[in-house]
Amino acid sequence: MSPAEIRDFLERHGLAAHRSRGQNFLHDDELADKLARLAGVGPEDAVLEIGTGLGILTRALARHARRVVTIEIDSGLIRGLEADALLPENVELIHADAVALDWEPWIGGSPGPWRVVANLPYSAATPILRRLLDEGPRLAGWGVMVQRELAVRVSAEVGARDYGSFSVLHQLCARQTGAVDLHGRCFYPVPRVVSRFVCMAPRPDRPSAAELSAVEGVVRAGFGHRRKTLANSLRRSGRVDADQIEAACAEAGIDPSCRAQTVPPLSWLALARAFHGGATQ
Repeated sequence: MSPAEIRDFLERHGLAAHRSRGQNFLHDDELADKLARLAGVGPEDAVLEIGTGLGILTRALARHARRVVTIEIDSGLIRGLEADALLPENVELIHADAVALDWEPWIGGSPGPWRVVANLPYSAATPILRRLLDEGPRLAGWGVMVQRELAVRVSAEVGARDYGSFSVLHQLCARQTGAVDLHGRCFYPVPRVVSRFVCMAPRPDRPSAAELSAVEGVVRAGFGHRRKTLANSLRRSGRVDADQIEAACAEAGIDPSCRAQTVPPLSWLALARAFHGGATQ
């Protein structure tokens, strides 16, 4: 579907691309196929796609997967996709907000293996990426299109400027299996930012859901005041018992006078366990 064909589709159905919903539509079929392959989608897989758009990536996923369940929030796009019969038979189209929707009927109640593929607007990217960490043990993997700045935060190394709580949580739960940048000209209308498609696979040794929640609380407290020492940042946060800070850091092998951005992910896990008296069930 070329940019001209996209314009024609939108005009025929009385639609317009909404910047607030991040509606910049991919228009390169070959690129869509490349993204499906990069996400590891195979003939035995079922895919939960977030953000159907005009269905270009959806159709590529359907060529590779056994089944695709695709979620779209825009009722106008839903009507247009159905009116023009743009989706293959192995695609189920759901009109819903993926942030609020319960995914359980699919990834929890239908035959897998399941993968998630998403094209995420900025407003929905952070909550969905965080949700994927919780769903990780039930997924074979996921591929997400986000702004490059957010993708950098996910993979930032210890000590890097962009290393933060999001980096820690992702690196404890998943490993990056691939990534590719997409220039604005791959989309219509052309966005002002560069997008990155990032593929992840869950780590078999990832923390439990309860441990991850505990780590999240501690790491957000630690990064709350990046220019302060770790001990001072933790103390100022009010999220942890100030009387335990020195002992917990000692147990985790962390210098309390260091900065949060110098603490590697596994040390954050050890620190959370120290605060919570060992592994959290």
